[in-house]
Amino acid sequence: MLWKRKLGSERVLVLDGHPDGSSYCAALAKASAEGARAKGVETRLIRLSELAFDPNLEHGYNKRMTLEPSLELVREALTWCDTLVLVHPLWWGSCPAKLKGLFDRALLPEFAFRYVEGKAMPEKLLAGRNARVIITSDTPGWFLRYVYGNGWVKILRRQILGFVGFGDLTIRIVGPVRGAKPGVVENGLGMAARILD
Repeated sequence: MLWKRKLGSERVLVLDGHPDGSSYCAALAKASAEGARAKGVETRLIRLSELAFDPNLEHGYNKRMTLEPSLELVREALTWCDTLVLVHPLWWGSCPAKLKGLFDRALLPEFAFRYVEGKAMPEKLLAGRNARVIITSDTPGWFLRYVYGNGWVKILRRQILGFVGFGDLTIRIVGPVRGAKPGVVENGLGMAARILD
């Protein structure tokens, strides 16, 4: 866990997973990065809105596509970090298409995981790292959990971040954002600044 390690030696990657760089998610990501830096933690902030890449994994794993510089940057940062802070909106029960494309294109076999002959589950090549996720939503948290069954949260935990090795995974929902009552936006920013606590 992050708080059980010497914070001065930690490296935190904050990934703003909203395709609009002026969004509330961008403000949450900035607050997370500033909160980490205030603790003396080496921090990098990458914004999805500033990345240029083809989000379509056109041939699946059958034929490799050349990685654009933006994808190389993200992969280097994922290798570098001890903790990933991912901030993104919940759209149609999932993440924005460009963020899903980032997962598809960057988290490839032999980088994020490796198939092992005779074993059902692959080796997790990004093991040993932690993750914190902040998701903005217009759906109340209780509705996401009890009516929708937290589908996207389960996918992130089990089939994306957990699948490649991220542990100590904490997910926080901020919302409802649309028509938010006074204090919700400010409370979300405060929580984001303290995400490593």
